[in-house]
Amino acid sequence: MIIDTQSVRAAAGVPKTTTGLDAGKKVSGRKRGLAVDVLGLIIGVVVLAASVHDNAAGTALLDQAAERCGNRLEKVLVDQGFKDEVIIHGVLLDIDVEVVRRNPEDQGKDFVPQPKRWIVEQANGTLRLHRRLAREYDHRPDTSASRIYWASIANMARRLTTPSPAWRDTLGLAA
Repeated sequence: MIIDTQSVRAAAGVPKTTTGLDAGKKVSGRKRGLAVDVLGLIIGVVVLAASVHDNAAGTALLDQAAERCGNRLEKVLVDQGFKDEVIIHGVLLDIDVEVVRRNPEDQGKDFVPQPKRWIVEQANGTLRLHRRLAREYDHRPDTSASRIYWASIANMARRLTTPSPAWRDTLGLAA
């Protein structure tokens, strides 16, 4: 499983009690925590104020994953934004939490995908393509989380119904 958070700007009508300011990214709105499996399918979603630290989202996502996956969940990959609190909570749940560090050689480059971690980044990107998820419009965070699940169902349906090219078609060997 891979965990990541994303800060999203809130619309004008969203109550200030459920939003905050992410000081690192300078985004006023909400923070979406996403837990996906290695195929990019969503296991858990948490929507919090943007001012909340990533650790709160990480521990809530670990709880959801432990409840839904049981003892089948062995390893969770997180980025450097998550601190020791998530690792300790993972130990309590008997889950190995590994922090994926950036390669020092990639210093100064804009975006370099990390192995396995790009899956959750891709899931966040495809969710942002859905119009209602481009910004936070919902008054309640649980409604926003349900919209994320709806969008992921639409993505899964598209994956299942859109035929992918055969490997022979990509090589030009099809007759």
